[in-house]
Amino acid sequence: MSEKKTLTVKLVRSPIGCRADHRATVVGLGLRKLNSTKTLEDTPAVRGMINKIAYLVQVL
Repeated sequence: MSEKKTLTVKLVRSPIGCRADHRATVVGLGLRKLNSTKTLEDTPAVRGMINKIAYLVQVL
């Protein structure tokens, strides 16, 4: 069995003042405070969430 691919995502802009669904997407990815990072499985759903809030996050 091969290893699952992962993405590391970092929150670099505050979601304060953003649309409510964008804030919910940040929470859904497991990001809490500025500069927090999360390692996530590389799936189409996660990629779509990252794409939606690309202006708030950085993929490391």
